[in-house]
Amino acid sequence: MQTLAFWKATGERALRTFAQAVLALITGDGLGVLDVDWGQALSVGGLAAIAAVLTAIVTSGGPVGPGVTETVLTRPGPVSGS
Repeated sequence: MQTLAFWKATGERALRTFAQAVLALITGDGLGVLDVDWGQALSVGGLAAIAAVLTAIVTSGGPVGPGVTETVLTRPGPVSGS
């Protein structure tokens, strides 16, 4: 989380999420460009981008508690029996 590569990837992810949320609002209602409430669309896009950044921070692999080094990505999956 303390590297430039992390923040560049997180910024790119947040921008994509912002665009997807705004696009979903525009196309979901079948509205034209002039019919869209742009303030609301940008607000929803901003909230989605903030959620993407917070998700990246939470899943970045930092310690979760005292002595805990396991993350969502390194946690072993369920064991399947034969």
